[in-house]
Parts: sequence; structure tokens; C-alpha cells
Amino acid sequence: MILGLESSCDESALAIFDPEAGIAGEWVHSQVELHSEHGGVVPDIATREHLRKFGPLLERALRSGSWGAVTQVAVTRGPGLAACLALGVAAAKAVARARRIPVVGVNHLRAHAWSPFIPVHAADPAGFERELASLLPHLGLIVSGGNTLLFTLSADRALRQVSATRDDAAGEALDKGAKLLGLGYPGGPAIERLALSGRTGAFEFPRGIGGRGELDFSFSGLKTSLRYRIQAMDEPAVRRSLPDLCAGYQAAIVGDLCGKAGEALARGGYRSLGLSGGVANNASLRAAMGSAARGAGVRLLAAEPRHTGDNAAMIAFAAWADAADAGRFSGSALRVDPGAYL
Repeated sequence: MILGLESSCDESALAIFDPEAGIAGEWVHSQVELHSEHGGVVPDIATREHLRKFGPLLERALRSGSWGAVTQVAVTRGPGLAACLALGVAAAKAVARARRIPVVGVNHLRAHAWSPFIPVHAADPAGFERELASLLPHLGLIVSGGNTLLFTLSADRALRQVSATRDDAAGEALDKGAKLLGLGYPGGPAIERLALSGRTGAFEFPRGIGGRGELDFSFSGLKTSLRYRIQAMDEPAVRRSLPDLCAGYQAAIVGDLCGKAGEALARGGYRSLGLSGGVANNASLRAAMGSAARGAGVRLLAAEPRHTGDNAAMIAFAAWADAADAGRFSGSALRVDPGAYL
């Protein structure tokens, strides 16, 4: 069994993964309420909370029936906030030393890339390798507050980035848009709630980078468009139009994400389409990606809602499924890498 630790940003998380049965336990401390008072994640507060909460979380895991069977520790090595990552790596190394078991470092983005396959494994652990082979090559979309990118997973399990955002990530655009609208943090869920009663066509917002064959994302222009739109309205009009503004703004983001994913799918050869990252919890995005997958005749693999944000289950799972990469970062080679990418 593999004990996973995650501390890249503002979630302190542990999980135990059993290759023969699936996720055996998960323990999470969320800092959302603390950071909502400040309108975003404050690194010093996040670091302090990790320091306070990892001990109690480890005690809870220690009392689980699976703790004694743990034979490896896996921890997020990057990307993320340097001090937060350092606390997680220190905790992981301490557990590994105390238990006299190996510890490996997992790339946070690669773990997101693998997270949609956790339900596939849970459905049939013994047949996972056979099922995985039927789903490759795979096109995946990771969409979160810090990253928005398309990648491919080939039949030999090689991950390759296809495109990324040139400025703001989609989750960042949602948070900044919510701040402009006075909706607070985190912004994505607030915009999604209001958009449910809004009209997507009431306000037109620009899509990202155009041009056939262009797969990179860009959301800074969309945010600027929203700011100019609000500046042209008085405060009562903005309040009355909040649902419509949210619906149009969200539709522009979802449309760009799915449009680029659909264009990549149209190039052919894929057997599945993946969706992961914190923004993958958005119901409109999940529905639109499902339509894109059906249109291309491929299977949609969406990470479970509890595994869309920062979580330790995906870290433990990736240490097993992506063992060749994780194995490169063990022992003295395991160091924090805040700027790591795929």
C-alpha cells in the first residue's frame, strides 16, 4: 500500500492507496474559509496551517486499519508554493524514515493527469491494466486555478504536453471575474451558482486565441472584457444583471476549453478524453466535455468531484500508475521543485 501526502497549496491531505482494492482511506484539512477572508490564498497562512494540521492528520491515518500495511510513501514535490511543498516533503521523509520504507516524489500535474483513471481502477482493480490499454492513447485537459493545459498519454504511458495557457489559468480567470463582480473567494463556485439562473446570450464575451489549429489558451482578455462591461454599467444594473453576467462569462470559459479540446480530438487517434483539476467540478464544463467526447466517439474520463482539487489520493495513485516517473525522485533525488511541469 502507498501513503500519499499533498501540500502544494492550501489543502493538507493524506490518503492510502491499495493497488489490489483502491483508495483505502483519505484525510483532508481544507483552508478555504481562512483564505476566503483575504480574497485568495495567502502563502504564510497556508504554510502555518500545514504545520498545524499534518500531525493530527497523520494521527488519524495511524489509527486506520490500513496503516500497518503501508510499504511506500509518496509526496507532492511540485509545482506549488515552495514552503508548503517543503512541509509535505519533510513530513513524508519523516514517516518513511520512522517506518524504514521508501519515499518517492510525485509531480502534482502528472497526478492530476492520472486522477480520472482512479474510478477505472476502482471498478476492476485486477483488470485495470487491460482496461487502461483499451483507453490509450488518451487526450486530457487539466484545468485549475494555477494551470490549464492539454496533454496526451500514449500507449507506453508517456505524458506529453500539447498546449497550455499563455496568461491566466481558467480557474484564475473565474476567481478574478468573481472578484470584479464582488462575489468573493473562491470565485468559481459562486459564478456557477449564479449562472444557473442566467442567460448565456445576454452578454457577449470574447473567446480565447482564435485561428484554426491554435490549441493554446488565453483568458486575460476575457477578464478585461468583463471589467470594461462592468465599468459601463451603474451599480444597480450590475446587481440586477449578475446571473446573466456570470452565465455569459462562464460560457466563454467553458466554450474555449471545450473548443480547444474538441479541436485536438478531431485530429484523431484518441480512445478517451480526460478532465481533471479543480475547475473540473464545474457541472457545465463536465456536461460540455461529455458532449465533446460523444461527438468524437470516445469515452469521457472525468475525475471524481472529491479528486478534482488538490488531494492525496491522486498522489498515491500516480506513484503506482506512473511509477517510472515517480521513481526518478527518491532518496537524495527527492527535492522540492516549485516550478515543475509535466
